[in-house]
Amino acid sequence: MERIRKNKNYGSPKALGVTTFCQLEMLRKWENTMDSAAQADGEKRVKQFLIVPLQRRGLAKPSTLTKAQFEDMVKDLCARLAYMTEQNLQALEDQCAGNAGGKGKDRFPIANHILDWAGQIQSPEGDGSPLVRAVFSQGLGLDALAQGWAPELLAELKQSRRWPNAFVVGRIRERADNAIRQLHRVEERLARGDEVPANEAAWRNRRLSAIRRCQAIADLGANQGGGE
Repeated sequence: MERIRKNKNYGSPKALGVTTFCQLEMLRKWENTMDSAAQADGEKRVKQFLIVPLQRRGLAKPSTLTKAQFEDMVKDLCARLAYMTEQNLQALEDQCAGNAGGKGKDRFPIANHILDWAGQIQSPEGDGSPLVRAVFSQGLGLDALAQGWAPELLAELKQSRRWPNAFVVGRIRERADNAIRQLHRVEERLARGDEVPANEAAWRNRRLSAIRRCQAIADLGANQGGGE
């Protein structure tokens, strides 16, 4: 059976060495830059394949909104839907056109309807939702990262698309309890230099990867001004 070993200080900045630690910091900054670039590209995509085609069809702003409010609505939609692919944005454009607002069916649907349809066509990725970024860049998400239940919090957010209340947080932590305990046991064995079966090592790698993903979301949210 394939096994791995770990030195007692493996993974610490000292054990990694200054060069490797700096490389990791550079990689983290690069990933944040790439996330920002992807967000900007996504917003342009929304404008090109959703907003402009609807305007070309003759759809005007909702009658309940001023021009400035409509511009804010469009800007917010571009930011929220930046995760969507070109094909899915075209599908969303068709759905919006078929469900236009106003008596003459010549008005943009309200943003809530557009966002609901978008979620049905293509659910946002873990870091695609402003809600997810906000949660992970503030106290709740930071606690989850520090205490090890961040992957379960992310799963809950992707499913419910709501800020979890105290009751929901309690359920999330209960679901995460076994995984937290298992990771702690594996890390203790590795810290002692004990051998770990390949299946447990693979599980540990998946778990740590999920946690790193949550940390990257928190970093992105903080960089965009969502942190405390």
